[in-house]
Amino acid sequence: MTPPAEAPDPGVGAGAELARLREDERRLRNWKRWGTYLSERQWGTVREDYSPHGTAWTYLPHDHARSRAYRWGEDGLAGFCDRHQYVCFAIALWNERDPILKERLFGLDNEDGNHGEDVKELYFYLDATPTHSYARMLYKYPQRAFPYAQLVEENRRRGRELPEYEITDTGVFDDGRYFDVEVEYAKATPEDILVRVTVTNRGPDPAPLHLLPTVWFRNTWSWGLDPRRPVIRAQRATEAAAALEVEHEYYGRRWLAVDRRGETLFTDNESNARRLWGIENASAHVKDAFHDYVVHGVRDAVSPLGRGTKAAFHHVLHLAAGESRTVKLRLSDDPSMPDATDALRDEHDRIFAQRRAEADEFHAGLATSTLDAASRTVMRQAIAGLLWSKQFYHYEVDRWLAGDPEGPPPPASRRDGRNADWTHLYNADVVSMPDKWEYPWYAAWDLAFHCIPLALVDPAFAKEQLLLLLREWYMHPNGQLPAYEWSFSDVNPPVHAWAAWRVYKIEAKRRGGVGDRAFLERVFHKLLLNFTWWVNRKDAQGRNVFQGGFLGLDNIGVFDRSKPLPTGGVIEQSDATSWMGMYCLNMLTIALELARENRAYEDVASKFFEHFVYICHAMNNLGGNGVELWDCEDGFFYDVLSLPDGRRLPLKVRSLVGLIPLYGVETLDSELIDRLPAFKRRMQWFIEHRPELGDHVETCTKPDLRVLRLLALVGRERLVGVLRYMLDEEEFLSPYGVRALSRHHLRHPYELTVDGTVHRVDYEPGDSRCGLFGGNSNWRGPVWLPVNFLLIEALQRYHYFYGDDLEVECPTGSGVRMHLGEVAAELTRRLVRLFLPDEAGVRPCLREMSIFRRDPSFADLVLFHEFFHGETGAGLGASHQTGWTALIAKLIQQGGG
Repeated sequence: MTPPAEAPDPGVGAGAELARLREDERRLRNWKRWGTYLSERQWGTVREDYSPHGTAWTYLPHDHARSRAYRWGEDGLAGFCDRHQYVCFAIALWNERDPILKERLFGLDNEDGNHGEDVKELYFYLDATPTHSYARMLYKYPQRAFPYAQLVEENRRRGRELPEYEITDTGVFDDGRYFDVEVEYAKATPEDILVRVTVTNRGPDPAPLHLLPTVWFRNTWSWGLDPRRPVIRAQRATEAAAALEVEHEYYGRRWLAVDRRGETLFTDNESNARRLWGIENASAHVKDAFHDYVVHGVRDAVSPLGRGTKAAFHHVLHLAAGESRTVKLRLSDDPSMPDATDALRDEHDRIFAQRRAEADEFHAGLATSTLDAASRTVMRQAIAGLLWSKQFYHYEVDRWLAGDPEGPPPPASRRDGRNADWTHLYNADVVSMPDKWEYPWYAAWDLAFHCIPLALVDPAFAKEQLLLLLREWYMHPNGQLPAYEWSFSDVNPPVHAWAAWRVYKIEAKRRGGVGDRAFLERVFHKLLLNFTWWVNRKDAQGRNVFQGGFLGLDNIGVFDRSKPLPTGGVIEQSDATSWMGMYCLNMLTIALELARENRAYEDVASKFFEHFVYICHAMNNLGGNGVELWDCEDGFFYDVLSLPDGRRLPLKVRSLVGLIPLYGVETLDSELIDRLPAFKRRMQWFIEHRPELGDHVETCTKPDLRVLRLLALVGRERLVGVLRYMLDEEEFLSPYGVRALSRHHLRHPYELTVDGTVHRVDYEPGDSRCGLFGGNSNWRGPVWLPVNFLLIEALQRYHYFYGDDLEVECPTGSGVRMHLGEVAAELTRRLVRLFLPDEAGVRPCLREMSIFRRDPSFADLVLFHEFFHGETGAGLGASHQTGWTALIAKLIQQGGG
């Protein structure tokens, strides 16, 4: 098999964090019970939507979030919780100018943002370890009034042709008038969690800040299913400290202590029905009581009884210019905690110092010693964002459809609406999310990409995540994987098998070549069901040419590929068919690996080899009577529109759709094939009896006499032709990677007229200017990390077979010739360049945000955007989609720094 492109293992075999990971994996100690699993946004999600028409953003907007008890989860600022999200901790802030208490991040919904939903805050994930033994994030809070209305009104006013109006454009951070609020967590033991909140006044004048470290319970008692009610009680307070007793049926009693005496406030995590709906409250004290008490001075808003289901320590800090102040807390199951005030000082500092040193040791072991400091910073913050974005995700579709005994009744239309055919789905797990704010829900192909950098730091969690989506309470009985909560029945590219194989190989490299075959076998058997679903549902005519829908690429096509076409007929998709070719090869690779120890897998391997051959045959029209996805005149792959009258029209848009066929490539090594005679005979029969497949099943002999066989959707001649486009800087090649659409369409937009309506595709290197598929992401010119990552891997596999003899111009027309391994390295360098300071000290991904240039406190801070401008490299879309953009950590680790 083709060896994965792994960097030499730097010898990660010792260290306290690795010991904790081993203890957790062997179930000796539950180090992952508590973590940064609290979402930064629960409002505006599908789970909380009980509206008649599925308008999630407007049913529970940000303005309701402080007052309404959520049904399916919680959110908070820089939060921490247990893996069931029964007990939650976060901070709240008030600068004495804001109209509301800052308890959660603010952003625009899809209706208000001129480029879709987007968070409008400045915050950064600086560090994390996989057991959450140490975690650190930074929130930048303005000292001026937070510009809520200004952000909404200006973004509403702007059209799609204008850039987003960001918080840094409002002027609230000018003159350094903001607080740096750094929140750190450190675990003394799995059940003993230390918290440190450090506030720094970056402004030129003294400024006050109200800090409210807050603990509360997810409301599980109001829905008529479980009446048991947990309780938080006041404990003894001294001049130096205060404590709370936190008692929950699931966890028993534990204690939260703080080293600074101030007010202790109590209320209940119950909806403020009076504010929301104009009816009387069922509870005397409600969720937004601290807001009313702190911001509006309503003294009786909080409970005088010293108990409730939500509590906070209220500290008013007056900070001189440049001054820092630290508040220390500890959440522990140790009954002596309320009296152990010294432990909040001396031991607190010692444990934090120790955990930070252990985090340094852990991250130092992930990269080679030659990696420079700037690259290490990017890699560490990418991994931190990935680990901070592990979130508790709760969604029971059957219960959501039916409603709760004491909850709002769902509309009758729901039974035939969104996700109505996913009644088996029962999610209540810690899941790797694309983003803690804008995407507080999983997406099938995003998660697969997450698992590659996750495997660098926590292979056990990466494997758990891949298996989770294949479990019977996630996977549909028909074999489909859930796409995402807006529509589980939509279709994401089938990359699960690829991710499972890569995680298997990454872990095997770390374990001296020993892979987890039990994991691989479990994945393989469930993926057989998913593969069958693809064949039965997306190749209904049995021609091995697939119609997958939008396949995660949103607006890349002429039409919305998830909806009925205005022309009638179907689109025979180059990308869907190529993804399936790649899927065949991934399953073939796994089957051959399993066949090393169990010959029964030879037959299955033969089946996937045959299926790949049939897809090759169909996609390349080798028999002369198929669908012509390859355009001989242009030398490129296109989608084909099959019309009801039998005509077939190539949709000549030069896009990623025509590059995805490169992903379908694998190399078989004679060392393995010779040990599997049944598979070898069957493969040889096909090679001998299908001479037209010569460009797609090639053989070569290496100097060490090993025989290699290349299986590729794109043979050598067509490969060179496609790369001529891909490596042309006037086509796909950007200074920062491969664009999703060719720059050719800047001067030559593609147009198709249907019934008098012109459907047009332009080159749009930045935010989307059209509303197709929602319009909040763009595949018509920007650079996307995950698809570039797959292109790099494909080039490495081609190079493994062809060696240094096959060279191409890179860039096209430059006269510089490179073999394909060098081309892969060049693409890696361009992608990594997005995040590294250039000669002027500017990171291209942050080029449009001047505050990163003019304010020294921003110098080492990095954001990981959803996608990047095809010309400038500026970050676009979600600003913290560390999920798949964290792939940059893997590229750096394997030599991209």
